[in-house]
Amino acid sequence: MQVLVALIAGLIFGLGLVVSGMSNPSKVLNFLDIFGSFDASLLFVMAGAVLISFLGYRLVLRQPHPLFAKEFPSCPSGLIDWRLILGALIFGVGWGLVGFCPGPALASVTFGGLSALVFVCAMLIGLMVAKLVSRVL
Repeated sequence: MQVLVALIAGLIFGLGLVVSGMSNPSKVLNFLDIFGSFDASLLFVMAGAVLISFLGYRLVLRQPHPLFAKEFPSCPSGLIDWRLILGALIFGVGWGLVGFCPGPALASVTFGGLSALVFVCAMLIGLMVAKLVSRVL
């Protein structure tokens, strides 16, 4: 049942990314180009996502436990450390350079976008390298 719920949630999320234009890297890059061809529509997408998430968390966390688990997961450390900061910086730079982040890139691959496929391959290689580096550190 958990897999089915995850699949449905993923499909809804992917559909939302496509409908909102988040899977279009030029729309993302235009949002980040504040002195050029700025497109503020992505701001409304993000504001809507934050609002829905806020309301959803408020509703869900009132429950004693999740529907398909005995307890809510907790953050392993709860601390902001150098790994989190470095990961956020790398994510932000990558997003700003190419206009893709993982979710929209995966949604774009389904439409046969070559640039999205190249990004996803590079992302998977980066994940493997990060895993290897984290074992050393």
